[in-house]
Amino acid sequence: MLVAGFPAPVFGTNCYVVAPAAGEECVVVDPGIGVEEQLRRLLVEHRLRPAAVLLTHGHLDHTFAVTPVCGAHGVAAYIHGDDRYRLRDPYGSLGEPMRAMLEAQFGTLAAWREPADVRRVVDAELLSLAGMDVRVSHAPGHTEGSVMFGLPGAPDGLRGVEVSATLLSGDVLFAGSIGRTDLPGGDLATMMRSLRDKVLPLADDTLVLPGHEGVTTIGRERASNPYLLQVMSS
Repeated sequence: MLVAGFPAPVFGTNCYVVAPAAGEECVVVDPGIGVEEQLRRLLVEHRLRPAAVLLTHGHLDHTFAVTPVCGAHGVAAYIHGDDRYRLRDPYGSLGEPMRAMLEAQFGTLAAWREPADVRRVVDAELLSLAGMDVRVSHAPGHTEGSVMFGLPGAPDGLRGVEVSATLLSGDVLFAGSIGRTDLPGGDLATMMRSLRDKVLPLADDTLVLPGHEGVTTIGRERASNPYLLQVMSS
């Protein structure tokens, strides 16, 4: 499995491309602010053809480029139904203080358009995309419709760690932390339940590709992440 990723120039949101191999169809995960040119170069480098865009949740830093990317390749965007509304008003769904900050930086988004084709995913759904099986895990807490995407197997070329599966965790789980829960739609108690029910049951040798910062494993987080430790002790 080919996995390539890079941080967006704004907010450092990780955008990933996942494919069975170079020269195949792929899925694009979380195209954030300012990623279009770097994503284009990555697709050319690996001779990849997008078959879908997957959104771990509806926050603007994960969705800003979804419409141009979907439009350029004629593909659908996949998002959980509980975050679908965020694609209609990506600033407003963050609350007024955040709206004011973002509008000061990026303008009013007067030209914002939703993707032409938006498909809703549900918990435990198995998506067959680009020749791969992608499992949806609804894990609310950061937002109402936050999801993680699981794939069997490990990225090609992985060194120094044994991996049986790969998890695109969005802003549910980070290396050493979790996504914030203080924005509209977030809830700490809900997040802790998601960690208990959706993260802790995963195998230790699951590679975690988070929405921000570097990669980790479930085993590493189980042993050191303070939020997982809190869940396990309660």
